[in-house]
Amino acid sequence: MTATPSTSMQERVSPEEWRLRVDLAACYRLVALHGWSDLVFTHISARVPGDDHHFLINPYGLMFEEITASNLLKIDAHSNKVLDSPYPVNPAGFVIHSAVHQARADAQCVLHTHTRCGIAVSAQKSGLLPLSQQATFILGSLAYHDYEGVAMHEAEKPRLQADLGHANHLILRNHGLLTVGRTVADAFLSMYVLEAACQIQIAAQAGGELANVSAEIVRDVAESVRVQTGGLGGAFVWPALLRKLDRIDPGYRN
Repeated sequence: MTATPSTSMQERVSPEEWRLRVDLAACYRLVALHGWSDLVFTHISARVPGDDHHFLINPYGLMFEEITASNLLKIDAHSNKVLDSPYPVNPAGFVIHSAVHQARADAQCVLHTHTRCGIAVSAQKSGLLPLSQQATFILGSLAYHDYEGVAMHEAEKPRLQADLGHANHLILRNHGLLTVGRTVADAFLSMYVLEAACQIQIAAQAGGELANVSAEIVRDVAESVRVQTGGLGGAFVWPALLRKLDRIDPGYRN
């Protein structure tokens, strides 16, 4: 199995879908660049514009740094391929993603990771603590889902949906992290901050006595986040991230 298809998908899909493919492929490359990938074992999905309930997801077996706009798989809600592709799909890998997409019409993108620090925090009874500015950005929209074994069973989906609710960040106990976003950029930025908060927490716990941020500051932080990004969310930083990728790893656009 080779990572690059012989032909581009650009002529086979709408301009809107192609833009989404480029953004999602970029997200995979950025996750790899930041060291958040787990070989081939996690996924980032995106809902294709339109009423068909189709989704883009990575071909199972490719490393994240091999993902391109053209080799992304287009599947339906049951993990069936919508467009022909030589690459395999992992139906079990879409269980978590399909649960979120079904429950959250606002979630165009669902990003799931198995990072060491993310799993370490997910294994702590106290979960994410208000130890950093990054953590305060997360705590106002954070939920938890208890571990039920490898997420392969449809029966788990209603419980996961109920636990996520309207939150944009989910800590999967003993498993990893998940973020949702109205765009790929929003989901990536949310994961960037959540992962940073987890890394900071694990590092801080290895040191001396901890100092929590006050509950009052945590309550008021949402407005500060909006001001910091000019109300643009992930769109504020996304163009700069794409410029960085274009300098060092432009193959995602193929």
